[in-house]
Amino acid sequence: MHPRFRILFSAVLFMAALFAVPALCLFGAVPAQAQDALYTVPNVPVDAGGASSTEALNAAIAQGRARAFQILYRRLTRQADWGRQPPLDAAALQRMSRGYTIANERRSTTRYVADVTYMFNPNAVAQALRAANIAFTRTTSRPILVIPMAPNVGRGPWAQALMSPAFQGSLVPFTVSGAESDAELAGLNFETANYNDVAGVAARHRVTEVALVQATYANGKMTVNIRRLGLGETPARVSLDVPMVQTLSTTYPAAAQAAVRTIEDMWKTRSAVDFSQRGRLTADVRIASLAQWSELQAQLAGISTVTGTTVTAMTVGYARINLSYVGGTEQLREAFASAGLSLTNRGGQWTLARAGQ
Repeated sequence: MHPRFRILFSAVLFMAALFAVPALCLFGAVPAQAQDALYTVPNVPVDAGGASSTEALNAAIAQGRARAFQILYRRLTRQADWGRQPPLDAAALQRMSRGYTIANERRSTTRYVADVTYMFNPNAVAQALRAANIAFTRTTSRPILVIPMAPNVGRGPWAQALMSPAFQGSLVPFTVSGAESDAELAGLNFETANYNDVAGVAARHRVTEVALVQATYANGKMTVNIRRLGLGETPARVSLDVPMVQTLSTTYPAAAQAAVRTIEDMWKTRSAVDFSQRGRLTADVRIASLAQWSELQAQLAGISTVTGTTVTAMTVGYARINLSYVGGTEQLREAFASAGLSLTNRGGQWTLARAGQ
């Protein structure tokens, strides 16, 4: 076969194999295991009475389910929307339930006490929040690195407060930098730091996002400053005042809790999706092989905000696809990043690639 025709024939086979993959199969729901964890609220204490043991049990389970839904609602939504929680009755909450498990049970003929773990149906919860026009997140965050500063990098009660096991279940999984990084970060300036200043430490922790969390004390009050540094992103800053609890040392735990909640809210602001907002964009995808294309499909399978995709052009090594999605482009980019993908815009042209490529 003539070399030109051999190349053309290979290109045709390559494109045929790509087109053979149904486009809509590229996108699916959030992986089941991740969704199960996100929509599970563990160890809710319940305590209720009733005319009989069965009545007390039913009252306790219903009481705990309402409390569990509030915890879930606040987990998924921004603090600015906490006052808009839909007023759901016991029957509506029960229809959202996927079940519950019980631990530490104690009962009598008229009282029931236990710790109950509740599982909610993700689709039912999403339907209720969409009906109320409330933006919410459906994924967990990428891990981030927290660097304690008080006011500079170092060890002490502020770093210890941020390392508390109480924050291990945060929606934003984070690691606190250790003493081994202090020398490298010694000259870090909170006000001017950018991602390049922490890139080496971030790389060792295998993260692409860092939060400088600074606690300062002046004029009888504690202030927590947070500076978020992301790879290829403009730094973002937020500050909050924390009421003093007697001394600095006794105030640090409350300040750490406020800092973690603020970091979560900063992430939710980027990831919470308003499902009444819809958009479309065209992105180019570089494809080196069919194996890479298959890998890309697997990564895209976790993007729940994409509602449709169409391959509009194809050549050897590249594909151009149209994406339909809900929410804004920032939320779409955050969802792609959580799936290990990078969606970038250069001069008006979107490019989709594996993270770090």
